[in-house]
Amino acid sequence: MDFAVIKTGGKQYKVAVGDTLKIEKIIGDFKVGDKLSFEEVLLTELAGKTTVGVPTVASASVDATITEIDRLEKVMVVRYRQKSRYHKKNGHRQPYFGIKIEAIK
Repeated sequence: MDFAVIKTGGKQYKVAVGDTLKIEKIIGDFKVGDKLSFEEVLLTELAGKTTVGVPTVASASVDATITEIDRLEKVMVVRYRQKSRYHKKNGHRQPYFGIKIEAIK
């Protein structure tokens, strides 16, 4: 099985052709259907041959297509100090890209 490990948004993902996953939103003007290319490939296994990058694999890339752009569920952030009548409550929804892996090169 061919796979690769890519780095994006401060996280690492193990991906194979046909996988769908949610990644951190990438800065820029992107729309659903746009193509992405990940150049930070940390490890590849193609045709049974494993290549480990130092720190990245040279001339390796992973191509993907954006399938959705949305925000995750709301996370409540509560700050509270007992006996001092202090409490604050905020909500946060993290934006993400849903992508589908098209090719590993």
